[in-house]
Amino acid sequence: MRTAKDFFAPLAVGAPAPVREIPARPSRAIHFFDPGNPKMAAKVPDMVGTVDVLLGNLEDAVKAENKEIAREGLVKIGQEVDFGPTQFWTRINSLDSPWVLDDLTTLVPAIGDKLDVIMVPKVQGAEDIHYVDRLLAQLEAKAGITKPILIHAILETARGVANIEEICAASPRMQGLSLGPADLAADRRMKTTRVGGGHPGYLVRQDPERGADGVPLYDGERTTYQQDLWHYTIARMVDACAMHGIYPYYGPFGDIKDTVACEDQFRNAFLLGCVGAWSLHPVQIKIANKVFSPSVEDVKHARRVIAAMGDGTGAVMLDGKMEDDASVKQCKVMVALAEELAAIDPDLKAKYDAIVVD
Repeated sequence: MRTAKDFFAPLAVGAPAPVREIPARPSRAIHFFDPGNPKMAAKVPDMVGTVDVLLGNLEDAVKAENKEIAREGLVKIGQEVDFGPTQFWTRINSLDSPWVLDDLTTLVPAIGDKLDVIMVPKVQGAEDIHYVDRLLAQLEAKAGITKPILIHAILETARGVANIEEICAASPRMQGLSLGPADLAADRRMKTTRVGGGHPGYLVRQDPERGADGVPLYDGERTTYQQDLWHYTIARMVDACAMHGIYPYYGPFGDIKDTVACEDQFRNAFLLGCVGAWSLHPVQIKIANKVFSPSVEDVKHARRVIAAMGDGTGAVMLDGKMEDDASVKQCKVMVALAEELAAIDPDLKAKYDAIVVD
């Protein structure tokens, strides 16, 4: 175990000093693209500025025979594209794969000065983060990288969820966590083949009505309510991230055409504390940008509460509801997010600037 003093010391001579606080950069949508697919790669420059994060994927969805092509394509994109306000991430191959070492030793020297975050799949425990952390420091030092590349872990195994606090605390590089529902479902032996979202079989049923004799009518019509398979995991992920000053994300929603259910799932994650979600298709970027941006109504209410509370102590009645110091803390979260988004999104800035607090 490293001491507190050593935690923020570089892990290699000449490596950049570790960050002491993860920047609060908006990342409503992490849009995945295959850098080895010429059509997808050609669209990347035009997507800059339209999405908070562009992620070149090297892992799942890239065939084994295309791994090197995808890696080479990512290097080319990183060297040629000016990402401006958009963050540039990559998802490397899993740590037990034959490709991951080449991923890191190729990408860091070639485009390490462009990469903001490296996403590590199937993280089992702190030891996985320690391995990547040390290797990144060595590669950064050798390449003369002056800004440390951050690490993002995907929760895709039961062991990873069980070790979630240790993973979050494993390195100053830790930027956040994402839920990986498909692999996690398989590892848990969950009986679903869906990629994220709910399941019609995971439900509760309304109690039966009773007849005139007081006997329950078990065969009568009864309303059912679908539950969220991922509520526990997301809530645990949010708590662990909040505790360690990093950021939680919802992962993929596999049914691209079901935009209504996708928006519902993203909103559940937003309300629970997630800051963004994965996008597998441009239509999901629009959904994520909408859901993970506070509404004008919410921002207006938050500003009203903050203004009415003055120094933030005591309590006031506003629209028939009691607001106190806890309310102010909640509202400051909303306002702070709105200000961060307004700094990068001109349309949102115009909407938020037009708010009049009465």
